[in-house]
Amino acid sequence: MPPATPPTAPAPDALERETIRRVAWRLMPLLMLGYFCAYLDRVNVGYAGLQMNKALGFSSSVFGFGSGIFFFGYFLFELPSNLVLAKFGARRWIARILLTWGIISGLTAFVWNDWSFYGIRFLLGLAEAGYYPGVVLFLTWWFPSYYRTRMMAFFMLASVISLIIGPLVSGQLLELDGWLGIAGWKWLFIVEAMPAIVMAFVTLRYLTDRPEEAKWLRPDQRAWLAKRLAEEQSQREDIRRFELGEALRNPRVWWLTLVYFGQNLSNYGFLIFLPQIIKAFGVSYGMTGVIGTIPFVFAAFAMLAWGWHSDHTGERSWHVAIACFVAAIGLSVCIFIHNSPVLLMLALIFAQMGQASIAPTFWSLPTAMLTGVAAAGGIALINSVGNLGGFAGPYIYGLVKDATGNDMIALVAIALPVVVSGVVVLILGHDRRLERIPPAPAHPRA
Repeated sequence: MPPATPPTAPAPDALERETIRRVAWRLMPLLMLGYFCAYLDRVNVGYAGLQMNKALGFSSSVFGFGSGIFFFGYFLFELPSNLVLAKFGARRWIARILLTWGIISGLTAFVWNDWSFYGIRFLLGLAEAGYYPGVVLFLTWWFPSYYRTRMMAFFMLASVISLIIGPLVSGQLLELDGWLGIAGWKWLFIVEAMPAIVMAFVTLRYLTDRPEEAKWLRPDQRAWLAKRLAEEQSQREDIRRFELGEALRNPRVWWLTLVYFGQNLSNYGFLIFLPQIIKAFGVSYGMTGVIGTIPFVFAAFAMLAWGWHSDHTGERSWHVAIACFVAAIGLSVCIFIHNSPVLLMLALIFAQMGQASIAPTFWSLPTAMLTGVAAAGGIALINSVGNLGGFAGPYIYGLVKDATGNDMIALVAIALPVVVSGVVVLILGHDRRLERIPPAPAHPRA
């Protein structure tokens, strides 16, 4: 099915380009640095497990359950956290989130058995809940729909960068094993918790809640941005305006939640166990970290290009579905090429390129249909329930690996749900009237 022709609108003028560029340069680095810290603290457990599992006697299923239970805490506090952010503003609430999760992540260094591991990971999920959906909501307050998918891609680039830098740092921190009498996996948690605590104070100082408060924009820029965002909201609400309760009961919102669940199941199952797949090549801890960065370097470029292409064409559903199918194919073919480390890495690179390209295009679907408090609640619902896939993925992977002794069969198990996600999003489709997408400028700068 070819994408429909994007609705026409006046080409962006100098005021629009200057405004979007200034907003992007002011806000996106702050949001990206925060998400860098979030992903670093969320998935560093995968590298810590190379030593921690042996030190604490964890099986693959215990480790997978503990890694994934993070998302139960995340699930419980996600919706109330986003409603608080919508009511009181992003600046103070996001700073609070950063501070508490940084402290709790550092405390992971002091777990001593399976139940303490489960408890601290659950608390980490409670602490971090609200950051990601809060940013998704925050972007709707600042960026018109034409720019939103690429801004989501830039924001999510931070997670990919953390998955490039994180393994390099984590591998070296593991090499500190025994320094000052402290195990390497403990050094990893302590050191990698510090950036989040620092960013809490940076966010409190520099983030701005709404365009009307942006003294760093000229008056004409503030006026243009407020007018454009108000016009887009009015257009959506003329088609259908959701109250909070309606959004939480809406079948389309729940189908989108299923799509996001499948994406997260596949993604986190892959992320948590990737270090162990690479370590099985027989390389050192440091080299495991180096090799572990490779899929994410390619994923960074794929995600940005795919997000830009979605905005440029105005097409959403096929962009999400194709990314899902690419991820599933990359994971599934591993079972046929597992004897070749080079071919296996090529397949994992392909899988991660697809995986990283799903979310930036996916979030254009719910943010196009929901506004106001309904957007805060609906986005949080999709993210919180969908992120339970982040629990299911590592746990299913661990169970399958324990049962079969085979990482490749486990990869196939976590590939199937993302196929379902791709099929569902194609069935749902997307109402293009909900987005006002002017033609792309000849040389977009934002």
